[in-house]
Amino acid sequence: MNTPHPNLWYPYAQMKHLDFVPKAIKTKGSQITLEDNKVLIDGVASWWTACHGYNHPVIIDAMRKQLNDMPHIMFGGFTHNPAEKLALNLKSLLPPDYNHCFFVDSGSVAVEVSMKMAIQYWVNKNRPNKRKFLSFKNGYHGDTLGAMSICDPEEGMHSLFKNYVPEQLNIDVPINENTKDNFKNIIFNNKDDLAAIIIEPLVQCAGGFKFHDDNVLKFISDIAKDNNILFIIDEIATGFGRTGTMFAFENSKIEPDIICLGKALTGGSISLACAISTDSIYEAFLSDKEEDALMHGPTYMSNPLACAAANASIELFKNEPRLSQVKNIEIALKKSLFECKDFNSVVDVRVRGAIGVIQVKEMNKLNWLRKRFVEEGVWIRPFLDVIYIMPSFTISKKNLNQLIAALIKIIPEWEYESKK
Repeated sequence: MNTPHPNLWYPYAQMKHLDFVPKAIKTKGSQITLEDNKVLIDGVASWWTACHGYNHPVIIDAMRKQLNDMPHIMFGGFTHNPAEKLALNLKSLLPPDYNHCFFVDSGSVAVEVSMKMAIQYWVNKNRPNKRKFLSFKNGYHGDTLGAMSICDPEEGMHSLFKNYVPEQLNIDVPINENTKDNFKNIIFNNKDDLAAIIIEPLVQCAGGFKFHDDNVLKFISDIAKDNNILFIIDEIATGFGRTGTMFAFENSKIEPDIICLGKALTGGSISLACAISTDSIYEAFLSDKEEDALMHGPTYMSNPLACAAANASIELFKNEPRLSQVKNIEIALKKSLFECKDFNSVVDVRVRGAIGVIQVKEMNKLNWLRKRFVEEGVWIRPFLDVIYIMPSFTISKKNLNQLIAALIKIIPEWEYESKK
């Protein structure tokens, strides 16, 4: 059965017309087994989370042990070894000043917490007027109300809500002289009201996979610092190797004030995210006044089972050649994917790390295209105007070639179908 269950409300779907929902029953490596025993090669690593492939035994073993010891304990009033170890593990991966982790249960909530940190930082510094945010067109930062306010209000998935969420500043990424001048003018005119600037480094993922370079991040960071504005880096999709380095901002020589992590943090096994701050941000909350504390605490924050999975995932990055595998994926994508540029419907082909993007002129017959990929034995989920793959880093050469071959075969078929 590929039909939706009548008691479930599925994400990002018009339920009136949803008629194709394959039922998964098993995962292994880069493969998904369906109820009818059909096997799909996963081209999107379960929304970009399963960086080590599914069911990695190191992560499974760590979770099994933690499940027996203590699957959950409230973090209000308690501490525990898995969270303490994870904070130290993340500290070891980041520059020296990132010493304070606030663990939450999803990427959207990590962004919400980072926004609350930024606003309250300025309140505690007696600058309560600094409460607005500047974000960028084609950006995506989550589905909760605060996070929606910093997504692209026109082209993003949440345009319906633009009159119901706080109005923020949303402008073009400063990639050329005109957009750089506009960025500087916006900052000059709003610096007294801006709490923070936020961006997804190098790749704006769910907003359409727009790329920019390290020098853009450096430009933004320098101006933020010069104008006393905090800088938040949203690494939820790009972090943990996806763009070719452990974190996408690494080579830009910047020092953001807050970093948001999620998705691949647990290797795609269980939900966990975090907001990590510098010492200077953290110290602004230290006071004799209780109201100066950060008043946030999700029920499942710092969940021990999730922290154990994340610790195992980080050990895999240290012990297995993940970044080399990402480089090999990038080489393969650059070698073969650019063939798609010759197709009539294709506007651009972009590759960075383990991300391959085919941008099309117009996304027609989306449901036909998604079904056709499943028929071909691959799980690829086009959206907006992009057909993309972001596979697990451990994907075999054979399976990666199957994904690429499916794209090259099916896009011309889709072009023909779209003309009917």
